[in-house]
Amino acid sequence: MGKKSRVKTQKSGSGASAVVSPKEMMNLISELLQKCSSAAPSAGKEWEEYIQIKGLVEKIRKKQKGVSIVFEGSREDYFTDLMAWAQESGASCDGFRVADFGTEGYGLKATRDIKADELFLWIPRKMLMTVESAQNSVLGPLYSQDRILQAMGNVTLALHLLCERANPTSFWLPYIRSLPHKYDTPLYYQQDEVQLLLGTQAVQDVLSQYKNTARQYAYFYKLVQTHLAASKLPLKDSFTFDDYRWAVSSVMTRQNQIPTEDGSRVTLALIPLWDMCNHTNGLITTGYNLEDDRCECVALQDYKENEQIYIFYGTRSNAEFVIHNGFFFQDNAHDRVKVKLGVSKSERLYAMKAEVLARAGIPASCIFAVHCNEPPISAQLLAFLRVFCMTEDELKDYLLGDGAINKIFTLGNSEYPVSWENEIKMWTFLETRAALLLKTYRTTSEDDRSMLEKPDLSLHSRVAIQLRLAEKQILEKASASGRAKRLHFEKKLEEGAPLPHYEESDIAMLENTNTDAKLPIVLRKLEEVEEGQEILEEEHSHFVNGEKAVYGMNMHANGDTVQEETPKKVSKDVNSALDPIGSSNSTQKGQREEANLSPIRTEENPKENSE
Repeated sequence: MGKKSRVKTQKSGSGASAVVSPKEMMNLISELLQKCSSAAPSAGKEWEEYIQIKGLVEKIRKKQKGVSIVFEGSREDYFTDLMAWAQESGASCDGFRVADFGTEGYGLKATRDIKADELFLWIPRKMLMTVESAQNSVLGPLYSQDRILQAMGNVTLALHLLCERANPTSFWLPYIRSLPHKYDTPLYYQQDEVQLLLGTQAVQDVLSQYKNTARQYAYFYKLVQTHLAASKLPLKDSFTFDDYRWAVSSVMTRQNQIPTEDGSRVTLALIPLWDMCNHTNGLITTGYNLEDDRCECVALQDYKENEQIYIFYGTRSNAEFVIHNGFFFQDNAHDRVKVKLGVSKSERLYAMKAEVLARAGIPASCIFAVHCNEPPISAQLLAFLRVFCMTEDELKDYLLGDGAINKIFTLGNSEYPVSWENEIKMWTFLETRAALLLKTYRTTSEDDRSMLEKPDLSLHSRVAIQLRLAEKQILEKASASGRAKRLHFEKKLEEGAPLPHYEESDIAMLENTNTDAKLPIVLRKLEEVEEGQEILEEEHSHFVNGEKAVYGMNMHANGDTVQEETPKKVSKDVNSALDPIGSSNSTQKGQREEANLSPIRTEENPKENSE
């Protein structure tokens, strides 16, 4: 086991396509690049564009059939070599082994009892595949001359992975051989499976992910064939769309941030063995020890011998899990539906509302999230809706009234309403808009539940329907919550209840509370920052194993290996302010993108085993 050799195959006979001339292939690639680089389609035309792009990709895939670098045998054949290589390289391997957990796929099984918070796994830097190791590899000359590679560390890792896979003497071959042969990210979905997501908030990200992947493949195919610095790359003779899709998915489901050797900045890395851990609810328990220069992981909980060892990937929504990891997590306490909200520039009070929002650090148009738990809205969204529903007099009070500056601190605090009328209006808005969003879906929740009972559903279809249903359930809860809040404040108004008064001395309470609903919006938690389109996500700092582990690893929401920043459309009409959109996984171009990407999922089939 584990001694299979790499085989490069060109299938012949009825199973393979006819030989394609380089010129014909280059023409198809150029057509694909042009199609994927054209202006964004008008609203409602995204699906039509996806079909056209997918048609071109399938034409290219057909002509590339049988041309790829493959490994004999199954993944399991190479796990022995993976463990031996890890041990020889200085990793810890004595408390676990790789095992098949059925519907959860492969993971780590404890071979002894492990106590909660026990340091049981460490991986030295030399085992990691990083942007820096890519620069020092055969990819280096091209990296030094191509701005896209320099700006997008995730894409660099994908090409680094492909180059090392083609190298029979690569140091990382034991790791690469152990990777999944295919994944369950939407890049692998059939057209009818993607179609099940139409009408969901996630579909735009799915379509963008496919378009970006196709565009990048076409760009790098041409670059590899024509750039002098790429002349020695092993990809020159074999670089198929399936190769790139595999590499993109491998990186997208596994990448993480680690510090550079001097600790001055972060970089992206693939972390062998550690990335076999599956996800469960909990806390981040992995960090980077700069003193010993290694990734370290402590146990999330007590594990008995033969139990599966889990880690927590971070506060990701199911849309993010599906798009970037290829699985749906049934008991996701952090699930949410992204919505786009904006104050119309044509509104008479736009300037005043925009100013109040600006003082609170909130854009006049941005992306928010409706959460699965109570309360369904964050402090940031609460503040936005309050301003959104303010009258002219209320706006003047927050701009010019006594203590106007300090009042900004109360906007995200549920204990200090602007007025009973304002609370009634904002909760009515949420109740109504959530109900209207539910009507945009092509099926009802009951329809989805009935479909999920069918035994012949494909894995991808099942995941798509689960995601669709989860979105509806969140919106249903939000609408019900809005109604309950509306009735509560209507009663307050009817009873003539006194409005809670804000005192400047209350700032101390606002600044030190741990309750999200009481956070002053200008002091919002990092978890909430992701909702603002104009605010970049930051990584949380988690410390592991005392002071030595200075970098925490959070499997966070920005995992799309291929997703580039696209213009965000803002709402042009207040009446359509809560339109569903794709989750905001697009990253800023340039080095900032590297700083915002985190690792992701480990198995191609976390909840169903397709192999």
